[in-house]
Amino acid sequence: MSEVLPEKKNWTVAQWSNILFSDESKFCISFGNQGPRVWRKGGEAHSPSCLKSSVKFPQSVMIWDAMSSAGVDPLCFLKTKDTAPIYQEILEHFMLPSADQLFEDDDFIFQQDLAPAHTAKSTKSCRDSNAVCHCDTGCVNEGTCCLDYKEVCVEPSQRWMCSKFRCGEERLLNSLCSCSEDCVKVGDCCSNYKSICEGEKPWIEEDCEDIRTPQCPAGFSKPPLLLVSLDGFRAGYMNTYSSLLPVISKLRKCGTSTPYMRPAYPTKTFPNHYTIVTGLYPESHGIVDNKMYDVTRNASFSLKAVEKFNPAWYQGEPVWLTAMKNKLKTATFFWPGSDVKVNGKYPDFWVKNIPFEKRVAKIFEWLHLPEGERPDFYTLYFEEPDTAGHRYGPMSSQVIEALLNVDRVIGLLMEGLKQRQLHKCVNLVLVSDHGMEEASCKKAVYVSEYLDNIDDITVIQGPAARVRPRRLPDEFFSFDYEGLMKNLSCRKPDQPMRPYLKEHLPKRLHFANNIRIERAHLYMQPGWQAALKPSEIKYCRGSTGFHGSDNIFKNMQAIFVGYGPGINSKMTVPPFENIELYNLLCDLLGIPPAPNNGTHGSLNHLLKNPPHQPVYPAERSAPSKCTPFSSSLRDPLGCTCDSLTEAEVNTNVKPVHLPYGIPRVLQEQSNHCILYHSAYVSGYSRNILMPLWVSYSLNATVRLLNSKFVSSHDTNSQGSLLFMSNVFVTDIWNRFHNVLLVKYSQELNGVNVVSGPIFDNDFDGNYDFMNKGTPNGAPIPTHFFVILTSCYNSSLHVRQCDGPLDAVSFVFPHRPDHLETCHVYYSWLQDWVQLHVARIRDIELLTGLSFYHDRISVAEMLQLKTTLKTF
Repeated sequence: MSEVLPEKKNWTVAQWSNILFSDESKFCISFGNQGPRVWRKGGEAHSPSCLKSSVKFPQSVMIWDAMSSAGVDPLCFLKTKDTAPIYQEILEHFMLPSADQLFEDDDFIFQQDLAPAHTAKSTKSCRDSNAVCHCDTGCVNEGTCCLDYKEVCVEPSQRWMCSKFRCGEERLLNSLCSCSEDCVKVGDCCSNYKSICEGEKPWIEEDCEDIRTPQCPAGFSKPPLLLVSLDGFRAGYMNTYSSLLPVISKLRKCGTSTPYMRPAYPTKTFPNHYTIVTGLYPESHGIVDNKMYDVTRNASFSLKAVEKFNPAWYQGEPVWLTAMKNKLKTATFFWPGSDVKVNGKYPDFWVKNIPFEKRVAKIFEWLHLPEGERPDFYTLYFEEPDTAGHRYGPMSSQVIEALLNVDRVIGLLMEGLKQRQLHKCVNLVLVSDHGMEEASCKKAVYVSEYLDNIDDITVIQGPAARVRPRRLPDEFFSFDYEGLMKNLSCRKPDQPMRPYLKEHLPKRLHFANNIRIERAHLYMQPGWQAALKPSEIKYCRGSTGFHGSDNIFKNMQAIFVGYGPGINSKMTVPPFENIELYNLLCDLLGIPPAPNNGTHGSLNHLLKNPPHQPVYPAERSAPSKCTPFSSSLRDPLGCTCDSLTEAEVNTNVKPVHLPYGIPRVLQEQSNHCILYHSAYVSGYSRNILMPLWVSYSLNATVRLLNSKFVSSHDTNSQGSLLFMSNVFVTDIWNRFHNVLLVKYSQELNGVNVVSGPIFDNDFDGNYDFMNKGTPNGAPIPTHFFVILTSCYNSSLHVRQCDGPLDAVSFVFPHRPDHLETCHVYYSWLQDWVQLHVARIRDIELLTGLSFYHDRISVAEMLQLKTTLKTF
């Protein structure tokens, strides 16, 4: 016999005929009915609601009965409350004799509800002793199991959800979660126990609430922080499938989200997961790819190799170590780096890969620990929808199934938090590491088709391919990388593969400053991959997917959702980069972050009460007075002009050409001065004999420009031409100013332009302190920057703007060759310029300058400086 009616929609009539249904009910009986009486207050109008029946001697009787298709048991009248002993007498003296007559020698299934008298241990023992079939663990070997043994006694123990039939169950052996009456106290309830068994409204059905302060149960002195990653969850999935993902959609609606979060380059799993928890670019934390080689140790890293567990690969400080240094406890689930002794330490708790639901249950188990033992910070990782995306492609039905599954599991998490009264206490940060792109063999480039000899090289295949010599470590430094790049460049019209030395890659990628990054790099167009030869490409055949491409590509974008008492509600913020998450996590934990590549305070607008209030950096080298070498200077063309008065500078020059203030110099011992001209202002450096910056404003009506980059006191110089290569001047600089800058100014209703040189010979992303490059002149810049600032409200001119600003900025490589500019089609310049777009924050680090100091809101300026304009 079994206790519970199995949910069998497809049972046959014969199967249903084997069930003996039972129940007891209370029937009200009475005599002395005195009919309706009128009950109302004095002066109250009579209405039907005032009529109430009156019974003088109310009585009731409890009756038990059982029925089946074969007939009905005799009625059993109960004179007392239905207790376990009374119920056992009913079974023995009424049910069993009647069942013998109804079913004779046939097996039958006895159905009852889960009333306490029915589920008592003594009742079960009594019932089993008279059973023809059994539901204990020994029945399998004895061959005496009831027909529904598997459905009722086995499958519930393997389910992560309660059903009405499981409510109040006795504890099942080895059950995944419990629906027993003591599960709340024990802390092992299924996530939907209270909503199914106690009638509470589930979290998914509740309205959004602005949780202004943490509402935590007793024993939680501060809100826990939970970081959850859904590997390979492309931002575009939310646009396409949001109606199928109710849980994540609600988190986005009720919390703070962004249309997308920009991952680090390359957009791979290990580099980005470690970036999220360190705030460092892959070039800074050392995990530059899922596969890499370190010539200093002659060692190779891959996800399947034991070498992966060597702490020497992992640089930087992950947030769990930062938390532990500040006396907090941490717990992680398979987060890259968490299973390695980084800086000699693991997290306090860490667990390897296990089923999704069990990962959530483990989080609840940790949350159930007493304060002092319980972690303050948790990470939770799910490898979907990445696995499905790789195997079947990003638009496959299997990806949809994976998305539905992770949404369901996040739903288990939220319902479980609510059940523990933690849904208004825990701060939840839900992210992904990258997106996913459709793979196609038609969009694959093979280096073997460009070179006659490929015996000397190895290509690390993919959309961010790298090339290194085959003989390692012997030829790692001596190999002719420059010659290889020349042989691969400008070979075909519209070539989807663009070869780069890593120091020439767009600065926004931050992918050069690490010995583990090979010097030869193959930058690929969207959707394209590269390999040495067809047999070596990993994702290509059939319907598959890949990732790793440029982090500005649409299909590489990741997701971010924040929810909890420390995070703003019902807010959508502009996109940001995942290097900023580490500081955000530290702020939510209330601990100081370790040094990182993020800009602390740039995500303050996501937080209810941000603990860190940023300020503008102090200028380290103030400008001195510009004094001419000679008291009488003449222009070689015979022109003369009067010096500007201080009143003219303050009235006509500064407000026009420096609307946001003079750029501050953060370089130590910089010897520079400010030169004011009617058409522009420059910060001239005596160290490098050229301007650090030039600033001027353009109206929307401008039609043609010449470069206004002025060199120095040297009146015989040719302006910027003195320290720019001819190729750069003709191919890039002049065309940019005469075509694109005019276009931008017209489209944006006028712009303020700030431009200048960059010196980054060691390609570490930070400025090099430069003196005179040669005894005869200025050093040669490695790059030039341009910042275009306009009013966010484009109906206002830049000089009239008193509201938010908008900006786009670029870092142009200063190269003496045509390898990047060998295109013949008209729009190549715009494409090239947009490829080298950069954040203003990148430019500040590359120049040692700081901009916009005359703007009042530092937080607003940090958002502007850390935003990357995309096209």
